[in-house]
Amino acid sequence: MRPARSMLLWIGVGIAAVVAVLLYRHYELGQLLTLENLKASRDALVGRYQTQPLATVLVFFALYVAAAALSIPGAVILTLAAGAIFGLGMGLLVVSFASSIGALLAFLAARYLLRDMIQARFGRRLAPINNGMKRDGVWYLLTLRLVPLFPFWLINLLMGLTSITALRFYVASQLGMLAGTAVYVNAGTQLAAINTPGDVFSARLLGSFVLLGVFPLVAKAVADRLQARKRYAGWKKPSSFDRNLVVIGAGAGGLVSAYIAAAVKAKVTLVEGHKMGGDCLNYGCVPSKALIRSAKLARQIRTADRFGVKDARGTVDFAAVMQRVHDVIRTIEPHDSVERYTRLGVEVLQGHARITSPWSVEVALADGGSRTLTTRNIVIAAGASPFVPPVPGLAEAGVLTSDTVWGLKELPRRLLVLGGGPIGSELAQSFARLGSQVTQVEMADRLLVREDPEVSALVAASLRDDGVQVLTGHEALRVEMNHGEKHLIAKHDGQEVALPFDELLCAVGRSPRTTGYGLEELDMPLTARKTIETDAYLRTHFPNIYAVGDVAGPFQLTHTAAHQAWYAAVNALFGRVRRFKADYSVIPWTTFTDPEVARVGLSENEAKEQGIAVEVTRYGFDDLDRSIADGTDHGFVKVLTVPGKDRILGVTIVGEHAGDLLAEYVLAMKHGLGLNKILGTIHTYPTLAEANKYAAGEWKRAHAPQRLLQWAERYHAWERA
Repeated sequence: MRPARSMLLWIGVGIAAVVAVLLYRHYELGQLLTLENLKASRDALVGRYQTQPLATVLVFFALYVAAAALSIPGAVILTLAAGAIFGLGMGLLVVSFASSIGALLAFLAARYLLRDMIQARFGRRLAPINNGMKRDGVWYLLTLRLVPLFPFWLINLLMGLTSITALRFYVASQLGMLAGTAVYVNAGTQLAAINTPGDVFSARLLGSFVLLGVFPLVAKAVADRLQARKRYAGWKKPSSFDRNLVVIGAGAGGLVSAYIAAAVKAKVTLVEGHKMGGDCLNYGCVPSKALIRSAKLARQIRTADRFGVKDARGTVDFAAVMQRVHDVIRTIEPHDSVERYTRLGVEVLQGHARITSPWSVEVALADGGSRTLTTRNIVIAAGASPFVPPVPGLAEAGVLTSDTVWGLKELPRRLLVLGGGPIGSELAQSFARLGSQVTQVEMADRLLVREDPEVSALVAASLRDDGVQVLTGHEALRVEMNHGEKHLIAKHDGQEVALPFDELLCAVGRSPRTTGYGLEELDMPLTARKTIETDAYLRTHFPNIYAVGDVAGPFQLTHTAAHQAWYAAVNALFGRVRRFKADYSVIPWTTFTDPEVARVGLSENEAKEQGIAVEVTRYGFDDLDRSIADGTDHGFVKVLTVPGKDRILGVTIVGEHAGDLLAEYVLAMKHGLGLNKILGTIHTYPTLAEANKYAAGEWKRAHAPQRLLQWAERYHAWERA
């Protein structure tokens, strides 16, 4: 579809160019593009208009449209000519529509001939501009049009590369250019008094246009302020505040928000209704990694003969494994404790928070008391909870989640894991290695659907090698009890299958916590994903209330929550001076299966879906000395770059310690370092980190200067002779 439209547009541009040339020659209108020739031929042109008014208007209109569409210099002279020939009224009418239509044609030409190429090459860098144009493009365009300092033709072409719609472009252009057009057309009616185009503008007039150009942005700011005041209508704002910031939730996002506020000497209160450290410390990242470590050791003992260790035996004591998990949590707890944050200058209240107005939070304390806090700003960091789908019979049969699985005292003989994402895959593999018979059920056609298919296949093969029965393309229908045994009834290829289990672990995702603490009373808007709606600065419907982490999205990652917390805290405390837009351009993540899957930026699959041209470079761990020595010579490093250049667009690593290895690429992408810089960096031998250097070497080898190497070969041959 796009190639056909581009071809038609090229044909249209060609026809317009031919018509413009014919008009120039037949009517000798090319002479109009200098002020001297325009003044000399004014009487003849006026006479032609008086004898052939319609033909003259149509010819001039077509000429102006063609000149604007083809970005031919001379728009100022043509606009003066319109005033000289037609007078102010007709001249303004003709030029206003002709310039806007011509601008629209140039805009469409840039859009359909250049935008895909530009977006494919610089898409990720242009993402903030694209988002800004979607949101405020009309205001930006009005400003550019109202100030005649910006080249008319350049605005047309650049706007075609953005996401602003053609209709909005046309309307904003017609309105924005009207004032400048009127000035020039009116000047054209006094043509004899003009010696240069610069005579049209005085410094005073130019200053007026600059002020006029700033007006849309000022008007938008005023409108935003009025809109914000409307949102606050009905709420009484305190005359003073007890605190600068109240933070709800002591997970990663809440802890970092509170820490930053205390560090800059703001008065901050952190409210937590359950456990300090949030889900990550108590139910997620920390306990799962402790379990994975025990499971990995059990696997290593069983396969010890590969390393020459004979008759190695190890019996899994599941109760002891779970005890170690809780010991690890207790060891890390002081990092997120009430005592530590109190020492840092944060007031920590343990209790249930409820937002009662945009500036007040009521806390039902754990000891039975209550407190009402007034605050200039609020940060919501309430996190998320496991989602349990409404499968008939599931609740009655009993279901484990990533929150409750840590209460198990005995190893399930048969464990059914519902979900093929990161959490489901990590826990399925771990329990299989610890001795459970594990069945993993996923509705999609593969595990880890966010990753490339080859990654999913490699992880699925590893899980099956550990004894997991991986069932993809299975839709959970209901849970039944048959002869005293629990069964999940699933549909696969149109047929129902019964899957027996003793325990069922549900790992199909997490739902943001958006109820129970006052959002309903505030009429706080939610997104389609049920997260709190925020803007680029992480402000909610009320500009003094911010949201971070799982409750805000778009990522459910601990490190992303901490990343957002910096923006929220700084914007809340210093937003009157300067605000910062949250930057999601380089977000890494890791799935801690064995092998690990780590990624930052684009995947190959995403690049294809988005139509982004990339060059793919691969390096396999089966070639890396350290991996061979460690017996972990499986997996790969895959780097996506701009075609022909070393700029990194995305990296996927599958293998031992992939999450640790990814950090080098995260740093490179964040600071604009290419593969040549990685290749030129010394990496210790023998380490897994050398894989990054060798991947860069693979790219360099593919871009070796062949012609130069031919000359080098000839030089060496001459040296030998």
